[in-house]
Amino acid sequence: MSKSLDRLTLLTTFTRIAERGSISAAARDLGLSQASASRQLADLEARLGSDLVRRTTHTLSLTAAGKACLADAKTLLAGWDQFEETHKTDRGKVEGALKVFAPVALGQTRMATAAVSFQAQYPGVALTWLLDDDEIRFAEMGADLWIRVGKPTDDTLIARPIGNIERLLVAAPSLLAEQFPEGPESVCDIPCVSLSAFEGTTIGLTARDGERATVKAQASLTTNNIFSARLAARNGLGFAVMPRWFVEEDLASGTLVDLLPDWRAAALKLNAAYLPSKWQPKRLKLFIDHMAAAVSSIEGIEVC
Repeated sequence: MSKSLDRLTLLTTFTRIAERGSISAAARDLGLSQASASRQLADLEARLGSDLVRRTTHTLSLTAAGKACLADAKTLLAGWDQFEETHKTDRGKVEGALKVFAPVALGQTRMATAAVSFQAQYPGVALTWLLDDDEIRFAEMGADLWIRVGKPTDDTLIARPIGNIERLLVAAPSLLAEQFPEGPESVCDIPCVSLSAFEGTTIGLTARDGERATVKAQASLTTNNIFSARLAARNGLGFAVMPRWFVEEDLASGTLVDLLPDWRAAALKLNAAYLPSKWQPKRLKLFIDHMAAAVSSIEGIEVC
């Protein structure tokens, strides 16, 4: 193995240790023994003449030198990826690792299908597909892409809108006792299943003619999981604000009904977020385009 490749290997190992916050976790990711990963970290520290991490019994954190080194290490590794992709004999070949975070509901249904089809089309890509509705520490998690419902709070990321998600108020027919509310003001008297990740019990609505209203509801159940919220709504615990794509089959079967057909909750923007860079790996560009195309075919999500 050449010295230049040795150095890239050291930087790769250090970067993964920093991202994972654990030598053993990084070693597992890279297919190394923990002892080997530790030796590579020690080798890099010896070459640089400074400690890059602080080790305690249970935790590992970066020193000031380590934080500075991490930023430059990622730049150098990205530069190598660009060099390799540019000068490969077979430039059409798409390969490399891709770590993607996606929202739970879309990520285990419609987007999961698209992710699987992408990997089948590009078998040289080692795809890691992780589902999380919470905020993530993008750089620390070693993410390449974050498909996020709503705008990421990390302002260092570039957020490319790929869809607007239509949302409506739905309820089980049994909850209504065959009497539909006449307007938003009537909804306040109906219990609500609250999805805490979004507006909670204060729900802004817009009519087809542009009129606006606010519903202040009383929650019978609060959850951070959209599957639990839908189950509760199906069982008549209260109405819920749901993406139309997610309850399309329930509406068609009559399990749930559109509570206010002329009103909609605020649409949510679906974003593909990634780190700014002068160069993006081909696999990342292709994956974002692939997911954007997949989203465009989902009923209830409007293309941006």
